[in-house]
Amino acid sequence: MAKEPIIESEGAALDAVLGELQSEHAVKEISGWETGFVNLSRALDGMRPGLYLFIGPPASGKTAFAKQLLDQTAMHSRVTGMYFSFAETKKELRIKTLARLSGLDQREIRRGSAYLLHWYGVPRLAGSEASDLPPSWEKLKRSAEDAKSWLDLSYLIECQRGTTVQAIEAQITQNLARSGSEQMMIVIDDCQRLGGADQPLDMRLPLVAEQLQEIAVSLNMPVWAVWPSLDAGGMAGEAWREKVASPDVVLVLEQDRERTRKLTEPNQAIILHIVKNRGGEKGRLAFDFFPAFSRFAEAP
Repeated sequence: MAKEPIIESEGAALDAVLGELQSEHAVKEISGWETGFVNLSRALDGMRPGLYLFIGPPASGKTAFAKQLLDQTAMHSRVTGMYFSFAETKKELRIKTLARLSGLDQREIRRGSAYLLHWYGVPRLAGSEASDLPPSWEKLKRSAEDAKSWLDLSYLIECQRGTTVQAIEAQITQNLARSGSEQMMIVIDDCQRLGGADQPLDMRLPLVAEQLQEIAVSLNMPVWAVWPSLDAGGMAGEAWREKVASPDVVLVLEQDRERTRKLTEPNQAIILHIVKNRGGEKGRLAFDFFPAFSRFAEAP
């Protein structure tokens, strides 16, 4: 029979806590993982364990932002990430990443090297050797090779209609054991599909959020839950804070229509509202979204 753990008073644990804090010699601007978005990292105090509820209307770039965030966190902080997708295939998600890294339009990448040859005015060649391919294709390959070290830390999982929260937790646990990682960052896109299809979205949200919060706590990792805003009236960001208690952080995407008019179509000016944040600041962050390249950039 396993022994019960010894319960230690806070006074008895104090020396160990102070020793752990003292051992951190590096001066840090943030306590969590670096996200690659300077202003977001500062506002959140870095990516830390907890449930992040990420909300936005259709076509606002939720998937692009979440994928870029996972990639950048893996790249800057060298942590493993898992992206669970209910809507987009692995191929589409990979094309988004390649477009962002290479600066090539997603449409060009989908059409392949033969199209790139034609589009850039280079005659189509019969050979398939790397030397026969156009500079644009070489740029794509080089971008992928440069990213391979941190892409080795990233995993994409296509979810099925019947995928449950329990199934996702089991996959995370298995990958933790297989990869030898102690912690991971998790993104679950279109996570409203984890709830019962017979329930309205408003009724699903508290239940799904509570279950995902349990995963974040039990595994001590950040979990980003991407949720659609389908309210025709355009519910204000602040209203989402009151809808569910579980998340540690609630973030809401909104198009900045006035600033968008100054950009070239189809580019969009986006405001990210941090309406709830137990571990840091609340506020508004400005981004520019470039759909062709599936890329977000912090706006000045």
